[in-house]
Amino acid sequence: MNQTEQGRNRVIIEGIGPEIDAGRFPIKRVVGDFVLVEADVFTDGHDSVAAVLQYRFTETAPLAPSSIETEWQEVAMTPLVNDRWKGAFRVDQVGTYLYRVVGWVDRFFTWHHDLQKRVAAGQATKVDLVIGADLIEAVGEQANGEDRNTLQMWSRRLRTDEALMNVEKIAEDEDLEHLMKRCGRRDFATTSTRELAVVVDRERAGFSSWYEMFPRSASATPGKHGTLKDVEARLPYVAKMGFDVLYLPPIHPIGQAFRKGKNNTPEAHPDDVGSPWGIGSEEGGHKSIHPELGTLSDFQQLV
Repeated sequence: MNQTEQGRNRVIIEGIGPEIDAGRFPIKRVVGDFVLVEADVFTDGHDSVAAVLQYRFTETAPLAPSSIETEWQEVAMTPLVNDRWKGAFRVDQVGTYLYRVVGWVDRFFTWHHDLQKRVAAGQATKVDLVIGADLIEAVGEQANGEDRNTLQMWSRRLRTDEALMNVEKIAEDEDLEHLMKRCGRRDFATTSTRELAVVVDRERAGFSSWYEMFPRSASATPGKHGTLKDVEARLPYVAKMGFDVLYLPPIHPIGQAFRKGKNNTPEAHPDDVGSPWGIGSEEGGHKSIHPELGTLSDFQQLV
């Protein structure tokens, strides 16, 4: 876009929300949520503006073989008060969505709103209708199919003497307004400077109730070292209490050096099992399972 065209972008877009640190960080939602977006959209003079909220999905997961991007989709934004507009879109899959706001001067709505005021004041003239006919004709030239035929019909109709006699109905015609919204031109539209992001997670990320269990204490036999199989057997008990997330301490081999004793005492006896957070011994480290708890297959079965 050259400088001349930039100078004709009369619409200003500011105060987009939600955003975190001017868009530096993404907002977060879960699958099924609606992202409600607001923005200040305004222009100079008395012309009316229109705005849409555009969004698209882009998969940027580190393990994804390649990114997946969709085309921009859009929903109309509605005015609130004092140049504030709002719109919303639904996020229906895990990943990252981008969103932005586009605004432009709506010449047809400006004319239509002005015509309604002139009709109410009894000051509508044939010239007013011809101005509308020119706007509709310009849009009709770029439309296709039935929309093109309907717009051409409206352009011809507004140029007739009969149109002035029915100007009240024309001023209130919602079908024409909807058609022009769908087909209308967006000359010199302004797009918000930043594409803001929303990271979408699975529904459970929005809520959870955690239950922490030490596997070595999960045995049904008092005094016996528990295993991952014992933990698996107790899952129905945990779920029955209303918990939906099981949280485990480290389950790796525990080192001998500086091993702590019972109740976190600094000296350990030969039969003390040590703290689970004292990871690492000749039996393995962070990628190994403590042999008294079971095997990696047992852990995978538990998960």
